[in-house]
Amino acid sequence: MHSLSLFSYFRRLGRVMHEDSLDSADSMLIRLAPSLAAANFTRNSTAWKTMSDEEREEKELDLTSPEVVTKYKNAAEIVNKALQLVVKECKPKTKIVDICEKGDAFIREQTGNMYKNAKKKIERGVAFPTCLSVNNTVCHFSPLASDTSELQEGDMVKIDMGCHIDGFIAVVAHTHVVQEGPVTSRKADVVAAANTAAEVALRLVRPGKNNKDVTDAIQKVAAAYDCKIVEGVLSHQLKQFVIDGNKVILSVSNPDTRVDDAEFEENEVYAVDIVASTGEGKPKLLDEKQTTIYKRAVDKNYHLKMKTSRFIFSEINQKFPILPFTARALEEKRARLGLVECVNHDLLQPYPVLHEKPGDYVAHIKFTVLLMPNGSDRITSHPLQELQPTKTIDDPEIKAWLALGTKTKKKGGGKKKKGKKGEGEGEGEGEKADAEPMDASTNDAPAS
Repeated sequence: MHSLSLFSYFRRLGRVMHEDSLDSADSMLIRLAPSLAAANFTRNSTAWKTMSDEEREEKELDLTSPEVVTKYKNAAEIVNKALQLVVKECKPKTKIVDICEKGDAFIREQTGNMYKNAKKKIERGVAFPTCLSVNNTVCHFSPLASDTSELQEGDMVKIDMGCHIDGFIAVVAHTHVVQEGPVTSRKADVVAAANTAAEVALRLVRPGKNNKDVTDAIQKVAAAYDCKIVEGVLSHQLKQFVIDGNKVILSVSNPDTRVDDAEFEENEVYAVDIVASTGEGKPKLLDEKQTTIYKRAVDKNYHLKMKTSRFIFSEINQKFPILPFTARALEEKRARLGLVECVNHDLLQPYPVLHEKPGDYVAHIKFTVLLMPNGSDRITSHPLQELQPTKTIDDPEIKAWLALGTKTKKKGGGKKKKGKKGEGEGEGEGEKADAEPMDASTNDAPAS
């Protein structure tokens, strides 16, 4: 929810999230290292041409740079393949920790083969550890090596993972049911709710639209399937080495949680995070010992008292100074002791394992989208299993959202691709995206 990406509200362990509370470690990182902030320079501008090579290197950090776009897409290609591998490994009687390890190992191996001959060392690897959260477990389950949990036939598995190249992050989450044949009943409803909400969000996360537009729309989609969007989930803007930036989309608005209104802009990148539940959508932390994923709070300092804590914290600073990591990467006995003191003094931000009530099902879809000049480019995804939900989408507003294209009209009078006439086809919409609500007549995931 990596941001899971994205349970920032719950990662703060229940604190009310006002505008000022979004002044996170990630925003502190930008202030401390201005070179990480995106700058709107183009290669054709006078300013660009008069820059030195070093200045260009610092400014070349948003989607106006082809190199940055390439790094995002390279990271996306790797994490999509890693997700494909993990889905294939989701079989009955398979240990969850083994699957998580395979996912992380694949990303490390594939990223390690890239940019080997670069003049300057380029950081690359896992941006968010592989998580497998089953059935009513909502998020962040990535157990230690000693854990013996196994998948069972019929389990609904939420897979969440991320990869980065030079700090340019691609994240993805997918829901898979461990079974042969189509997914039916309420399991199908909740997966269809999350997926259709994600398709609507893809069409509304576009320049000129507002974050509140997305919040309201995804809740309406979930309700059409008699499901709830899970509270506390945030979709974050991504920047170099920043996995949960301060420009966000709130999943559920209520009097106790609010975020700044924000308008989407060209050349931004977002991790759009949709979590739906057949239950109340109000997950709880049941056992703090299940927490294994942490992120260094770069704006916090404290002199640790325990020798074990100092050892572990030194290792974290060397290996995982910015992005989230799993405690599996640390020596387990020392980690169990040392991490507690680090968390108690806010040196680490925990990603707790959250749960709905037993018997509830939770589905998770997350994708990375680049807001390019020619439209929205979804770079992470995985096909869904065949779904046979009990509900259908009849609401004309939802159908209108789904009818929106994801690409802008080409300049110069280029021919438009033929598409079905549908409500909501606005002015300036170019090519259509083939997206339909997930109902009994639509078995496969819409391609994006």
